[in-house]
Amino acid sequence: MKNTKYLKITFALLLLITFSSCDEFLSEIPDNRTQIDTPEKISEVLVNAYPQASYLDLAETMSDNVGDGELATKILRNEQNYNWETNTETNWDTETFYWAACYNAIAHANQALKSIEQLGNPASLNPQKGEALVARAYAHFMLVSFWSNRYNPATASTDLGIPYVREPETELIKSYKRNTVKEVFDFIEEDLEEGLKHVTNNYKQPRFHFNIDAARSFASRFYLVKGDWDKVLEVSESLGSKPVGKLKDYATLSSLAPDIQFIEYGRSTYETNLLIVSASSRLGRSASTFNFYLSDDKQTELFRIQTNPFNKNWLFDFYSYNSSRTLFTPKFEEYFKYTNLTANIGEPYVGIVLASNDEFYLNRIEALVMKGRIAEANTELEYFLGTRTTGYNPNTDKLTEAKVVSMYPVIADEYTPFYQMTPVQTSYVKAIAEAKRRDFVHEGLRWFDIKRFNIVVEHATFGKPVNKLVKDDKRRALQIPLSASNYGVEKNPR
Repeated sequence: MKNTKYLKITFALLLLITFSSCDEFLSEIPDNRTQIDTPEKISEVLVNAYPQASYLDLAETMSDNVGDGELATKILRNEQNYNWETNTETNWDTETFYWAACYNAIAHANQALKSIEQLGNPASLNPQKGEALVARAYAHFMLVSFWSNRYNPATASTDLGIPYVREPETELIKSYKRNTVKEVFDFIEEDLEEGLKHVTNNYKQPRFHFNIDAARSFASRFYLVKGDWDKVLEVSESLGSKPVGKLKDYATLSSLAPDIQFIEYGRSTYETNLLIVSASSRLGRSASTFNFYLSDDKQTELFRIQTNPFNKNWLFDFYSYNSSRTLFTPKFEEYFKYTNLTANIGEPYVGIVLASNDEFYLNRIEALVMKGRIAEANTELEYFLGTRTTGYNPNTDKLTEAKVVSMYPVIADEYTPFYQMTPVQTSYVKAIAEAKRRDFVHEGLRWFDIKRFNIVVEHATFGKPVNKLVKDDKRRALQIPLSASNYGVEKNPR
């Protein structure tokens, strides 16, 4: 069998990688490159096949979950995200940083796949192959979700996607062409379906890999965007009805002190947390430094008792570092890795949940709605909301179709996906989207619903005119980073 070598990756898509913690494989000169010729070494490469950066602040700040806290200090990237402007910085938590992290992850997945191929594609390496394929699909999905127009089959064949990279690099500088959105989605689906056949739970720490449920959860998100409801239901069938013990236990979580909640939220032993990554990020500092965050007014708007279908308080806890100008719910604990103790220099890391049963379950409920199975969807949504409600009583706290239609009325031209929805479906989809919006506050998932439903967003800044993100606004697709556009990757129109 042929020995496989890990190729040095310096192509244009990665020119601005700034991870000082980047895998040593990427910096070795040719004669010193590590040979990837055993299952153990391939598995080692796959540890880095996940974007080790955070998109959460970026996505959350662009959404309608944030407001102006009117703090004296402003952080540039936070202000730029709030106004849907291109980040001028390239370090932690910026657009460029996340773009580079995704392609860095893709590079590792591609090298693992190439090594498996050169070792003869033995069945014994199918688990690694499955993980690499799903990881490659995930990173490309996140890229196309941020840097392209929303998926619409009517325009996908002409909409600009992102470069879908399927081979390790052999050239120092290579020119990249953007695939169309349709091509990107076709490649994702191909990788995902093949990967799902082979992923496993056989890991020492399965929650840090695309285990079976994590891969299915990602698949449910992908197929939800595509509007393939049958596929969503197929991959989520294992959840069953009212998945007791599989969702976040907010009743227990809210009984803990906030400093403990920070740690507990992303704990790998939580049943609901399916995939966790240790991201190089300052995410844990956002609540204390960002002006454009969950403002007091926005928190009241989202979490007042009237927004709960059972007219009871939500179980979510909120705290403040600055006299209630901005609020947070404890989710992100920073771990600081010192690179020089004497100089007090190092890098911040945050454990973030990339896939959870909570999102997985909501995706399934939405697919039930879109298949016209309203009664089933109602039962599952009632259960989900009950687990987030203080003093919920399943015998008396009931969700009915009439209540859903009343609380979430159809508003003309508000939710406009590429597919048609009946009035009842629209009300239920809004109810699910609003549940997800609250459950994943600070985590950025709201932005993906804003894009796929083409929801209008208004951002108010004290002393300035309201900034409005209208339907089909070109700013919904982030601008391609200079690190890529300077080397031939076509920019998005503005």
